[in-house]
Amino acid sequence: MKIGIVSGEMSGDILGAGLINELKNFYPDAQFIGIGGKKMIEQGLKSLFPQDRLAVMGIVEPLKRLPELLSIRRQLYLYFTEHRFDVVIGIDSPSFNTGLEERLKIAGIKTVHYVSPSVWAWRQGRIKQISRAVDLMLTLLPFENAIYKEHNIPVKFVGHPLADKFPLEHDQQKAKAILNDLLGQNKKIYDPSRPLLACLPGSRGGEVKFIGPVFWESIMECCKSIKNLQVIVPAANSMRRLQIEEQLKHYQSMPITIVDGLSHEVMAASDGVLLASGTTALEAMLLKRPMVVAYKMAALSYFVMSALLKTPYVSLPNLLANKPLVPELLQSDATVTNISSSVLQMFTAQDENVKEFAKLHQSIKSNANVESAKAVHDLLLGKVI
Repeated sequence: MKIGIVSGEMSGDILGAGLINELKNFYPDAQFIGIGGKKMIEQGLKSLFPQDRLAVMGIVEPLKRLPELLSIRRQLYLYFTEHRFDVVIGIDSPSFNTGLEERLKIAGIKTVHYVSPSVWAWRQGRIKQISRAVDLMLTLLPFENAIYKEHNIPVKFVGHPLADKFPLEHDQQKAKAILNDLLGQNKKIYDPSRPLLACLPGSRGGEVKFIGPVFWESIMECCKSIKNLQVIVPAANSMRRLQIEEQLKHYQSMPITIVDGLSHEVMAASDGVLLASGTTALEAMLLKRPMVVAYKMAALSYFVMSALLKTPYVSLPNLLANKPLVPELLQSDATVTNISSSVLQMFTAQDENVKEFAKLHQSIKSNANVESAKAVHDLLLGKVI
């Protein structure tokens, strides 16, 4: 059994690793080959290219990298067809993966796309290509299935793996003790008795470039009102740490500590989270932490994407609830005044979203790794989804 898996994001690496682990129960001798990160490689994937070569954002950056991306996609197509793979699973990265999946499906190879593109939110015309490209769509969120059923595309809601990872009830005191132990009980690094803001400016260079400076300025304003505030910034990787350190050279007087990884532990122990929109917002919701979501990108990219957006929200907690549970400050609204004001309100107001977060958590908790592996197995057996 030859199973191709292509993931271009850190979040996709987590999904891919869980999927591979469960697929090995059905196919213990299978070969897993494609593109993935550290977690997928640890599960046995042979990665033909570094995963970060696919990690591009916005409109302009992919255009700059287009020759390289097309070359990688062409080489993957040739590899999967020449070696006659049984199935190829594209995880997220729809602009890259659906084009590959379409050609593979024409070549007679079964295709699965794991993580629905946001066709319900913007660029709804993509549903036509998806119909040509995939034999099965695996969705993480329950409201995503409707548009695929409407277009007769086989689809299965499998839930979100992160919802299985986090408990439904959150114990902040326990989380504080865990973080204290992990950070060596050095109060210069972390003091459990002081209010803690977790700040996550993104995992991609472009995200940190645009939102990072605004976050640091906003935190400086917050420190004027919360005198004993401490801020911990979990760096997604070594490159992001260097980038953040370079930005923070201008803010050395602020109580900010950078740590490697530990994003879940830091958020769990925090009294609130300031974050760039994305999977991190879902993680904060699952940890039942109040949050402020902000995002900036290149002006041209934002102009194009906002013109195509069909939903009133971009953060997953608000999309799941279909109402504004958490503040969303995007592009021109992502100002120091707006962000600092929202963070201060988050710290001073009684948060009423915890019960709502718990309900949303339950709605996407469905043993996702097992369900996604079963769905792929059923497809290979020829069962109707």
